[in-house]
Amino acid sequence: MAGRAVMLIPHREPGVEEDALPWDYQRIIAAVRQAAGPVMAREVGEVVGVDVSVRAKLEPLRSKLVRLVDRGWLRKLPDGRFTTRL
Repeated sequence: MAGRAVMLIPHREPGVEEDALPWDYQRIIAAVRQAAGPVMAREVGEVVGVDVSVRAKLEPLRSKLVRLVDRGWLRKLPDGRFTTRL
């Protein structure tokens, strides 16, 4: 893009909806939202179909969750669980 970086995961701002996120990130947010309360990465992985018994497959999911936290889509609690901001 003409030497400029393109942000794949936009910051959550007024007017930016979840459909602006890639499909796999939308699935992650939906999994966190449908949980009865805050969830660990392992629980999200079970919902979205990640083999949670293999740490190497769980870590990329955890990275995506943290990226969603950094951009304001999710919230990470002090105990490491994730929840929606709303």
